[in-house]
Amino acid sequence: MKLYSDPMGADSHRVRIVIAEKSIETVVRDMGAEERLPAELLTVNPYNLIPMMCDRDVMIYPARTILEYLDERFPHPPFLPPDPIARARMRLALYRIERDWYSLIPDLENRIRGKTEKCRSQLKDSLVGSSELFAAKPFFLSDEPTLVDISVAPILWRLDSWEIPLATLPAPVVDYAERLFRRPAFRASLSAGERRLRPLPVP
Repeated sequence: MKLYSDPMGADSHRVRIVIAEKSIETVVRDMGAEERLPAELLTVNPYNLIPMMCDRDVMIYPARTILEYLDERFPHPPFLPPDPIARARMRLALYRIERDWYSLIPDLENRIRGKTEKCRSQLKDSLVGSSELFAAKPFFLSDEPTLVDISVAPILWRLDSWEIPLATLPAPVVDYAERLFRRPAFRASLSAGERRLRPLPVP
């Protein structure tokens, strides 16, 4: 398998977490933000969306599709709930995380005056408002990690670089974040650039 990955992108990061959690043998090809996919892949992915996974003759994007494909293709450990109702709830939570949090990332990283401050406040308020959800169970409303946790982890890891200090958030959010950061697979998923964003907690 081959993954075209942005070494600093949150979407690519969550795919790399799944790959590390499942110990999937993968060749990772780092792609810069302005870099184009090879011409033969652009015929399949004309949007030049990264991450993109190639598994033999199967070319998969965007990130959410890759996550679900990998969980079905390599079912252990599972990151999708077994029953349809729980799976639907998880997909709804993922949709909200992508719509409410991932959608803010371009403005947080472009640092456009006015826009960035608004996005920073919006994300922090949302995390503070969700603190009870982080406290309910070891993982996000679950006793075991799911694709929701895998998608939240890259956001939490980048908070300090977006000038939202993780240490200033409620204790349940901080405890949850450090629980994710201590997972060996999370540590293995980090690119060299991502490792420089914040110190790793003691295992």
